[in-house]
Amino acid sequence: MQQNKLRTVIVDDHPIVIEGLKNLLKNESNIELIGGFQNGADIMSYLELERVDLILLDITLPDVNGMDLCLKIKKKYRSVIVLILSNRTERSIVVQTIQNGASGYLLKNSSLDELRRCIAEAVKGGICYSKEVTEILSRPSRNELLAAPRLTKREKQILELIAQGKTSQAIGEELFLSPLTIDTHRKNLLQKFQVKNVAELIMSANQQNLF
Repeated sequence: MQQNKLRTVIVDDHPIVIEGLKNLLKNESNIELIGGFQNGADIMSYLELERVDLILLDITLPDVNGMDLCLKIKKKYRSVIVLILSNRTERSIVVQTIQNGASGYLLKNSSLDELRRCIAEAVKGGICYSKEVTEILSRPSRNELLAAPRLTKREKQILELIAQGKTSQAIGEELFLSPLTIDTHRKNLLQKFQVKNVAELIMSANQQNLF
């Protein structure tokens, strides 16, 4: 496949994008542009009839999510290389498309050199991203940022008792600590979870499966 031209199709819901990519790639020595499609159904029908080596796929399509379409294509046609070309910049979408079998993810403002590099990497069996996508992936995800705070054994005890609706006085008596000490732990817990009150504290702890 590396010696022959890559039989390439573009799947995007905007005809102007398809034409723009065709114009951009028409002089590439390793690319043979054989079609452009605006929805998932048409490309799936085409794949049943013709051999395709490379698909440049958008995420936003009128009849199917591009992530789901990528998975569908790779399950049925494992040898087809799928590169995502999209304006979507959510980290979760990038990660999901790669998990679904895509060989790379580029934003639509990527340079021709970046696209060439990613195509070459994908042909070798690698995974490649445009510069901006690499930066997106290097940022911590929301879940990572909201990772459960580290709690001491005592803080875990007090958190569980707070969740049971017990007052500082009752918790203090149970743990042989002064109510003032329990209040200090309460404030520290609110700060660690970055919440304003006990209700939010309990909700956050529940979401992070600490009970």
